Amino acid sequence: MMRKKTHFELNQKDLITLFKREQRPLGVNDLYALLGMDKQQRRNLKRILQDLLEKGSIIKLKHGTFGIVEEMNLVRGTLWCTRSGNGFVVPDKEGVRDLFIPARQMNNAFHGDTVIARLQHTSRTHREGRIIEIVRRNTNHIIGFTNIHNKLMYITPEDSRYNCLFVVKKTPDGVKVVNGSLVAAAVTKFPGEQADAECVITKVFEGGLTTVDAITRFVEYKYGLPGRFKKSVDSELKNLEGIIAEQGRTDLTALNHVTIDGESAKDFDDAVYVEKTAKGYTLFVSIADVSSFVSAGSLLDEEAYERGTSIYFPGKVIPMLPKLLSNGLCSLTPGENKQALTVRIDYNRDGDAVRSIFFNSVIRSKRRLTYHQVEDAIIGRDKRTREKLGDLVRLLEDMAELASLLKNKREDRGSLDFDLPEPEIILNIEGGIKEIIRSERLFAHQLIEEFMVAANETVACFLKDNDLPALYRIHEPPDRDKLREIEKLIFALPLHRKKTSGGAASLQLLLMSAKGTDYEFFVNRVLLRSMKQARYSATNKGHFGLASDCYLHFTSPIRRYPDLACHRSLKNMQIRGLNAQGDFEKMAAHLSDRERLAMEAERDLEDRIRILFMKGKIGKTYQGLISHITAYGFFVELNEVFVEGLVLLTDLSDDYYHFQEEKLRLIGKRTRKIYRIGDRINVRVIVADPETNRLHFMPT
Repeated sequence: MMRKKTHFELNQKDLITLFKREQRPLGVNDLYALLGMDKQQRRNLKRILQDLLEKGSIIKLKHGTFGIVEEMNLVRGTLWCTRSGNGFVVPDKEGVRDLFIPARQMNNAFHGDTVIARLQHTSRTHREGRIIEIVRRNTNHIIGFTNIHNKLMYITPEDSRYNCLFVVKKTPDGVKVVNGSLVAAAVTKFPGEQADAECVITKVFEGGLTTVDAITRFVEYKYGLPGRFKKSVDSELKNLEGIIAEQGRTDLTALNHVTIDGESAKDFDDAVYVEKTAKGYTLFVSIADVSSFVSAGSLLDEEAYERGTSIYFPGKVIPMLPKLLSNGLCSLTPGENKQALTVRIDYNRDGDAVRSIFFNSVIRSKRRLTYHQVEDAIIGRDKRTREKLGDLVRLLEDMAELASLLKNKREDRGSLDFDLPEPEIILNIEGGIKEIIRSERLFAHQLIEEFMVAANETVACFLKDNDLPALYRIHEPPDRDKLREIEKLIFALPLHRKKTSGGAASLQLLLMSAKGTDYEFFVNRVLLRSMKQARYSATNKGHFGLASDCYLHFTSPIRRYPDLACHRSLKNMQIRGLNAQGDFEKMAAHLSDRERLAMEAERDLEDRIRILFMKGKIGKTYQGLISHITAYGFFVELNEVFVEGLVLLTDLSDDYYHFQEEKLRLIGKRTRKIYRIGDRINVRVIVADPETNRLHFMPT
């Protein structure tokens, strides 16, 4: 029997311990008896029970008893829905496989909700269950299109993962809402609370998504992205101006540090310098010392933490830090003395790291270089570019030598190098879309990537070896069953390759076998989608994709909060010998969520802008490549414009087509006409609607 407690002593941990000791569900009266509680203590007990219910640690059962979730074949996690209506519960507990939820077992849960699901069936390939409780709703607002029928208005969500209609109970005063309007609404009743889900329209996107600016504002609203910084931050910023504390820092201003970034970059996190020595190479990676300006626990720090990351849109940035810091005080601007945190790594001639140290420094970047400049000078050996760079050419050649050594070593250990080109949206001076091109992946990009990976690994190992708290960047191995299914698809392609064992090195061989072929895009994409998403964690679990035993983010503190947290951990060891404070697990979960949100918003915006660009091309014919095939149609990547659209089977009227998954093709029942991955095809644009996010083609 547990000793009697005062209402001040009883806590959630004690209650969970009692449940585990009793090894059975318990009712309120059972708890009263076991704990011997008075009236005041009983009120405290009910509050603690409610808190545990909201956290999803316990669940209320029939007859009013409570049970521990993990003891009852239940899974607590986040629901991720697909457009088919099915979904997966991603468990909160690490190391537990996802739980497949058929559409019929959703129990009115929405995409993103925190839920409790019961495991009902397990097979070799997957686990299946049903949702029994919604712990917390992910959102209380929706965006969608109005439909008016029999004087009743309802909203169909524009995101098909929200498979529900909402009856509109109120519209904004003075704003006309017509059939088909794109609107935002606050949910007042979720499905299951009554017969119909209900909402109140809060915003009408008048004029639709007809410009880049309109799409940007729509995406910002949809994802709840932050706007201007709070006014309370301004006073802190004013106190930072003019501060340059060089005391106690190593003077590196004589070294020819350079920054290498894209043409439009304005915030310079990192500068690099390489010195070729008799024994090998010395690499200096100097990172903007943001932690000297942003104090832990300050208002500025709190807002940076809430934002988590900078978000990059075409022609616009939503920064993690105010411009005074990101583009000014912290940025490693050429010709100015700047505070930095430097990693120095000594390598032998084979590219093996033999020594590393960290220190606070002052640097003076000699030049702001672009990737194309470096590429022209080193790879293209362009005479004019080399003349402009002068003495820096020798530095860049030494950098290229070291980067090549590091790249080869990473490949030898099995690091995966996915090559999925990104769209580059070029805007004109008025903010309209000038063109959409395939971004180039240059050797200059790889050069900087190698130096950043080297610095990140070195810092990660140091923090781990010294038992300092850190936010590790972890990437867990993919599920073996999922990889087997993916490999079946890839082995249906006419590529020269060997059977793989599923490890990183084997997957690397698959990627190399597809390089330069018509199947490169498909192989890279399906393998990438088979990977688990990298995330932050307070526990080091290694990085599968980089084949790294220990990894974190250190090199971009201007735009990523985990890097700022890493700097603080490193400096606490250097300056005071103290461990950083704070709940790193909670921080890791929050910052992983913010990163996912930013990525989803950036992808959504890019997709809609590409579709907007094609809206003026309806009826036009393009040549493309079949990049992916599904049971409902196939995707075509255009050659002339870097966009991808869908050909629906329902739009093919010349035959009935059947999907042969094992051969990655569609075949006509009557004509025996075949559509397969890698086929070149001419298509006509028939649908381009940025509001519904649809781009459809028709073969010609």
